[in-house]
Amino acid sequence: MINGKRVVVVLPAYNAAQTLERCIQEIPEGVVDLRILVDDCSSDETVQVARALGIEQVLVQPENRGYGANQKRCYRAALDAGAQVVVMLHPDYQYAPSQLPALAWPIASGQYDLMLGSRVLGGGALQGGMPLWKFGVNRALTATQNALLGKALSETHTGYRAYSRRFLETLPWQDNADDFGFDAQILAQAVHFGFRIGEISVPTRYAPDSSSIQLEPALRYGVACVETALRCRLERLGLLRSKIFVAKAP
Repeated sequence: MINGKRVVVVLPAYNAAQTLERCIQEIPEGVVDLRILVDDCSSDETVQVARALGIEQVLVQPENRGYGANQKRCYRAALDAGAQVVVMLHPDYQYAPSQLPALAWPIASGQYDLMLGSRVLGGGALQGGMPLWKFGVNRALTATQNALLGKALSETHTGYRAYSRRFLETLPWQDNADDFGFDAQILAQAVHFGFRIGEISVPTRYAPDSSSIQLEPALRYGVACVETALRCRLERLGLLRSKIFVAKAP
């Protein structure tokens, strides 16, 4: 627990057998009440490794559904387990598990509803080995999204995030995309519904055993990011209506 709040870490996994153990070992002790791993029909031994490590809940998708669909199952399971703070940590060891308490504390203390672990603050992205072309695309997309959303975030594409229970109970994230577009949509929803967004700097690691989106999905993701931010802007201006910007019924 942190500040008396139940903390659940969710791990959306796909072919993470080589990195999962290091990721789990570096989560600080005494912070996380429950670990939930959802495997997206991996072709390696991710599930076996997860169970051997003693991860409390290991769930397996019946077929490969995509990164967004994986997150949806993660969050449903976390809420069902009574989570008050939900931290998403990629099990590919790209993001530093040691930063989990720093990411979760602002949520547990009620300061923010959504925390982002930024690879850009402090220059961590390039120092951690992010390819220069990917860094440039990250900067361009972040600038475009900030302009459309009316924010000044250092990075909008991090996969290291923490959410409050109220946040996840309010947003209609079940209607979001099943692919990588999910992240852009939930961020736009946070802006649309007026939730408080904070950031911390996190060190990152790029290596052959870390997952990386391929070129074609990356292009689709870039288009989806801009489209989602534009739809959010039009929604806030009253020029468009979309179900992903309609709050869930209490």
